[in-house]
Amino acid sequence: MRKRARSRAGSGVPATRDRQRKPEAIFLLGFMGAGKSSVGPSLALQLGWAFEDLDERIERREQRRIHEIFRDSGESVFRAAERAALEELLSEVRAGARRVVALGGGAFVQNENARLIRDAGLATVFLDASVDELWRRCREQAAREGVERPLLSDLSEFRVLYENRRPHYARARFCHATDGKTVAEIVKELAEKIGMPSGKSSSIRSKATVATQGTPKGRERGGKN
Repeated sequence: MRKRARSRAGSGVPATRDRQRKPEAIFLLGFMGAGKSSVGPSLALQLGWAFEDLDERIERREQRRIHEIFRDSGESVFRAAERAALEELLSEVRAGARRVVALGGGAFVQNENARLIRDAGLATVFLDASVDELWRRCREQAAREGVERPLLSDLSEFRVLYENRRPHYARARFCHATDGKTVAEIVKELAEKIGMPSGKSSSIRSKATVATQGTPKGRERGGKN
């Protein structure tokens, strides 16, 4: 019996308690319009965790907006700041912080960032939707805000960027389609898929769809972050 147990342990099959181990943080990734900024806070509320947007941490650390970093210092400086912010966040998670984290559209595309998250053994969720749906959400949000975003002037460019990034997003542990779903539906489905508690919260707007919330934020206007 002892020999058999050793053989099973050496086969790479996780112990029961490892299989049942809950994630210490959940990272939401995906293209602009995927719903990270609307699903994230609701999922965090459902779990009783804090929500954090990595780009907002970068802005606090750098004391300037994302588009200003791109404009004044270039993408390489932004990526270095992004990695430093991620490393800081991961150290807090290792110390016991529980977070639902929204990553910028290009964060998980960076191999070093993806490696840091995977090595930490944390849950990653790719919120996906069709290009046409993502385009529609982003265009509607831009129209409501009365702003112009260069990337939203050309559907073909938008599509190319999405298609280039999608294989990186697809490396996430979980992939979840968001087309036509409400925030509450997505949160419930994710909680069940990840194996987290799926209670009820009156603060989650059951009739609000991602199409009206999960759209690009102002800081994304100046760079394809």
